[in-house]
Amino acid sequence: MASADVYLASEPARWKYLDNVRTRSGPHTNPDIFDGKLVAEAMENMKVLVIGAGGLGCEILKNLALSGFKNIHVIDMDTIDISNLNRQFLFRQADVGSFKAEVAARFVQRRVKGVKITPHNCKIQDFDEDFYMQFQLLVCGLDSIEARRWINATLVNMVDEDAEDSYKPLIDGGTEGFKGQARVIIPTVTSCIECQLDMHAPRAAVPLCTLASIPRQPEHCIEWAHVIAWDKEKPFPSLDKDDPEHITWLYQKALIRAHEFKIPGITYALTQGVVKNIIPAIAATNSVIAAACCNEALKIAANCAPCLGFPDENNYMMYSGNDSIYTYTFRHEKKDDCPVCGNLARELIVDLDWTLRELVESFAVRPESQLKKPSIRSDHKTLYMQSPASLEAKSRPNLDKTLAELGLSSGDEIGVTDPAFATVSFKYKLKLQK
Repeated sequence: MASADVYLASEPARWKYLDNVRTRSGPHTNPDIFDGKLVAEAMENMKVLVIGAGGLGCEILKNLALSGFKNIHVIDMDTIDISNLNRQFLFRQADVGSFKAEVAARFVQRRVKGVKITPHNCKIQDFDEDFYMQFQLLVCGLDSIEARRWINATLVNMVDEDAEDSYKPLIDGGTEGFKGQARVIIPTVTSCIECQLDMHAPRAAVPLCTLASIPRQPEHCIEWAHVIAWDKEKPFPSLDKDDPEHITWLYQKALIRAHEFKIPGITYALTQGVVKNIIPAIAATNSVIAAACCNEALKIAANCAPCLGFPDENNYMMYSGNDSIYTYTFRHEKKDDCPVCGNLARELIVDLDWTLRELVESFAVRPESQLKKPSIRSDHKTLYMQSPASLEAKSRPNLDKTLAELGLSSGDEIGVTDPAFATVSFKYKLKLQK
C-alpha cells in the first residue's frame, strides 16, 4: 500500500496532484534510492535536454514543463513551415520562418511560469561531449534515424564506468501515422538504438522495371514521374522538392501515367509525400507517445516507480491506434555484436565473387547497418575510402575487383565506417554463402 506521507513542493497549491504521485513511495519503489522529501527540489534543479521541437517535441516540452521540470534545453535546427501548423501546436502563422526551438521555448515559458527553457538553433552534431555531459536526462523527439544513431553513439562513448554521472539516460519517442514507440536506453546497460536498428528497416525500393512498364499503385506513377520522366524531360535545371511549381509538374505527369494504366488515387498531397518521403504525422499519436516519454522522465527523475529499461525489465513500448488503442511492452535484448555497445564482430554472409562495389552498396539496404557512405578496411589494408578525395581516387579501382581478388576469405574481419557516425566502427566477420 502506498505511503500516506506527501511532501509538498515549493509551490504546494500548484503541484498538489503531482506531489501526490512523485513524493509518495509505492509497491514498486526502491527504498534505497527514493526520498520523497528531496524529489521536488531535485526535479526543479535537474537539467533536461529535449532533442527536436517538431510535432513530438512540442508535446514533450509542454509535458515536461507541467511535470515539475524547470531547467530545460531544446535543440532543433529547423524553421517553422506553414505545413507544421496543423500538429505543432506551439506555433502560429506569424511564427512561419522563425526557428522552432526559439518559438517553442518562448511559448512554454510564457504559459508555464517559473520554467526556464534554453533554445539551441543548430544540429545536435554541432555540440561536443562536454555539452551533453551537463544534462541528467535526454528526451528525443526526432524523425531522423541518422540523428538518433548519432546521439546514441555519443552517449555510449561518454560512459566512464568509474563515474556514475557519465551514464545519461536517453528516452526516445517516435511516431508514424497511428503507430508509435517509446523506449528508455541506459547507455552500455540496456540495448541501445543501434541494437534495435533492424526494427527501423529502410523501405523497400521499387524496381525500375516496375516503374517503367507495369505500375500497380499510385506511388509507382509518382516515382515514375520523379525518377524517369524528370530525368528524361528536365523541365527545370534541378529538382527543388519544396518548390510548388516542381511538385505540380510531377503531379501532372503522374496523373497522365495513372490515367494510362487506370490507377486511381493520385493527389497533389500524395505526390508531395512520396517525393519528399513525408511520414504522415497525427497529433493524437504525438500526444500519446509524448505522454509516455514524459511519464518515463518523471519516473527516472523522482524514482517513484521503476522506469522502462530498469534492470531485467521491459524497455520498449509499442503503441498502435490503427483500429483501436493497443500498447505492448517487451524487453529488447542487448546485442553482443552491436557496433556501438557490443564487443563482438557481426557475422556477414558474402560471396567471394561479389565485387567490392556490390558489398559497399549492400550496406545501404541492410536493416542492421543502413550506411550511406561506407568506407571499408580489412585487417591488412584499406579497401575503399569515401574521403578524403585523394584516398577515394586511390582506392576506387578496388570497387571493380572481387572480394577474392582483394585477398579476402571466410573468417576475415573488416571494419566499416561512415562519416555520419564518426564514433562508430562497424566490425564484420565474413562468412561464405552456402
